[in-house]
Amino acid sequence: MARDYLARALREAGHTVDSAADGIDGLHMASSLAVDLAIVDRMLPKLDGLALVQSLRATGRKLPVLILSALGDVDDRITGLRAGGDDYLTKPYHVSELLARVDALARRGESGNAEIRTKLKLADLELDRMTRRVVRNGKKIELTAREFQLLEFLMRHSGQVVTRTMLLEGVWDYHFDPQTNVIDVHISRLRQAIDKDFDKPLLHTVRGAGYSLREDE
Repeated sequence: MARDYLARALREAGHTVDSAADGIDGLHMASSLAVDLAIVDRMLPKLDGLALVQSLRATGRKLPVLILSALGDVDDRITGLRAGGDDYLTKPYHVSELLARVDALARRGESGNAEIRTKLKLADLELDRMTRRVVRNGKKIELTAREFQLLEFLMRHSGQVVTRTMLLEGVWDYHFDPQTNVIDVHISRLRQAIDKDFDKPLLHTVRGAGYSLREDE
């Protein structure tokens, strides 16, 4: 599937990726998550790409949007940009060109508010994507690369229940369950790192559903 191939290419380039199979899910994701940039296919089921972008702009979200489409005439590109797209790439395209455009859009977005884009925060836990630094209550926390990626994913979905499937696809890029305890091991290590020496736990197990990074009252 083209969506899975694109997501894999973005992850290999160092990006954290969430993907949606239709426009409605995509709009919800782009509206509610800490998303840096959206890549939107013009032809989507349930809600087409242009309607998605227009709805996103109507909510006030200003994140950069790259529209992908097989429709490459000048009028088509103009329509996409006027709908709220920041860039328009026609199919077929080279992945290297798409990655270059993603980087350019990301730099453009950072110039507006780099603090919001590069730092995630929940209670007294802070994660800096640029420096790869994690701090809780002023104490630096050492994490492996995979643990950092796992924490970033959980923080981007803070307050929500994150399923094992979401973690397998978003952190490990598995589109099947390998039937191992890889998630349990990494969750356990991450919990030790961010919760063990502090009064209030932030990483919770939701029995039968998955995990949730949240601050309980």
